[in-house]
Amino acid sequence: MMQGMNLKTLKKHPALIPLYVCTAVGMSGALYYTLRLATRNPDVAWNRSQFSNEYYRNKQYKFYSSVRDYTNIDSPAPKYEE
Repeated sequence: MMQGMNLKTLKKHPALIPLYVCTAVGMSGALYYTLRLATRNPDVAWNRSQFSNEYYRNKQYKFYSSVRDYTNIDSPAPKYEE
């Protein structure tokens, strides 16, 4: 087995610990953002039988917006049902 791949040999090579920590943090962030996009993005439809375009009419689905508060803005798009 390669050096630094288990806990016993990792104690002999402590310089590898920050590398493993940074890799784990990066992978966790990428996984979190992918799951967030899969669950919060209006372009993803998990349940096609109850798809509603009106659900995201006034919601903010961007990760961060410092310019606008989307709760008080009415959407200029026409109603889907009409």
